[in-house]
Amino acid sequence: MDGNVTTVEGMQIPLSHLGTELDQFFLIIMGMVVLFMQCGFAFLEAGAVRSKNVTNILIKNVFDSFVSGVAYWIFGYAFAFGKGNQFIGYTHFASHELPDTEYATFFFQYTFAATAATIVSGAVAERCEFLAYFIYSFFITGFIYPVVTHWLWGGGFLFTGVDYEGDIGVIGYQDFAGSGIVHVLGGTSAFVGAALLGPRIGRFHRQTKTVMQLRGHSVPIAALGGFILFFGFLAFNGGSQLAISNEGDGAAVSLAVVNTIISASFAAFSSLVINRSPLFGNKSWSLLITINGALTGMVAACAGCNVYYPWGACILGVISGIAFHLWSWIVRKLGVDDPLDAVAVHYGGGSWGVIALAFLHKEQGILMNWDQRSGLVFAWQLAGLAVITAWAGLMSLLMFGTLRLFKALRVPEDIEVRGLDIPKHNEPAYPVEAYGHGHIEKILQMLDKAGPVKVTQAFERLNSGDGQTNFGYADVADGGCYESPEVRHALAHMATNGTSGTENSNTVRPAHAEVKM
Repeated sequence: MDGNVTTVEGMQIPLSHLGTELDQFFLIIMGMVVLFMQCGFAFLEAGAVRSKNVTNILIKNVFDSFVSGVAYWIFGYAFAFGKGNQFIGYTHFASHELPDTEYATFFFQYTFAATAATIVSGAVAERCEFLAYFIYSFFITGFIYPVVTHWLWGGGFLFTGVDYEGDIGVIGYQDFAGSGIVHVLGGTSAFVGAALLGPRIGRFHRQTKTVMQLRGHSVPIAALGGFILFFGFLAFNGGSQLAISNEGDGAAVSLAVVNTIISASFAAFSSLVINRSPLFGNKSWSLLITINGALTGMVAACAGCNVYYPWGACILGVISGIAFHLWSWIVRKLGVDDPLDAVAVHYGGGSWGVIALAFLHKEQGILMNWDQRSGLVFAWQLAGLAVITAWAGLMSLLMFGTLRLFKALRVPEDIEVRGLDIPKHNEPAYPVEAYGHGHIEKILQMLDKAGPVKVTQAFERLNSGDGQTNFGYADVADGGCYESPEVRHALAHMATNGTSGTENSNTVRPAHAEVKM
């Protein structure tokens, strides 16, 4: 039997063809898992924002996948992997003349582009205009990220490097799964966007230099998002091998996955211990800090998870937890409001990961070989980090600066205070009339001619004045941030037709407002 041929269901298939099929299948499966990270980002961000902005942040995460799909298909893949020069590619726009065997590669790389855009959404949460989101998401996935991708993974100048004389050979920038290419770029764009957007109302008190904690509405939802991201990162890093059919591919994928989870584990512990310490933290065992610390460790592992010894991943993870707290503190000190700590996780973890490769690489690292070659590896890692940061920062400054100039970047103050869910999307994430016997409260609102009517649940214990204690609906001062869109439409229809509701002294308005007795 020919050693280069295998038999499947009676048919002889060349092993080279089978290997190609396996590689494509591997990329599709890994890409599906990476795409599922969008769900993780969505839940993490939804849990970290206030309940009045949940629908807004969810629809942005949903559209990250679809805006990226449009932008990356038309422009992004061509700029990243098309034939071109050392700076940018310019073939295969909208899959033109793209071989069928490369569609799996397109899909896998598209999921990375979507991840780069999603990083930004957390940093600008709760006050960014929806139109601005569409523009920056399209621009990042269609141009900013693909150009940087071409520099390394598309065969550009960071990949080519320099051929040094003597025994040193060719040295270039190294980044296996995108600590710099994806996460430093996304973190830089997130920082610029959050800085130009300005902090949320009430986040910073300038006179007293106080940083107010604007708590998210659901720790369990955020934790669910964190777990999904942990799962997705294993495919993000392991799948970056891009093949599974060649000798050594399985071992490389396994090493990448193992180092990723080890780095995350030690980063989770170090970030938690730092937060628990009275000197650097708030003396609490914080779940959210632990999740962000673990994610920082996974981000840092992206650059070299395929070339570290497991003990190197331990060192990487411990310092990742420190890097997370350091960058989170720097961002707050600069007066930049980052609700998700996206800059600390992605830029902090990504930049440390890029630098750490020069020290922990099991063959070329400074800790293994104190020589000129390892020094040059370190220099190229720093150069790659600098050029990616500069490119992403400049392009983001132009993009977000233009949006701000045309007053299209931030929502009006009154909408920010009320929340974006109803004014922007007409879909409250948690409509109060859906709780308990909400249909009764809605009927009472529709019969009330006073408007605009706010969401219900104002069931109060009333004193009837005759010594009897009754239960009923109190006249409550309007102080809530939510509306019922159905009630609002009903009242508008009544006003248009010249009708009005029945007078009702028991007007229903927000339960959390002060009751007028």
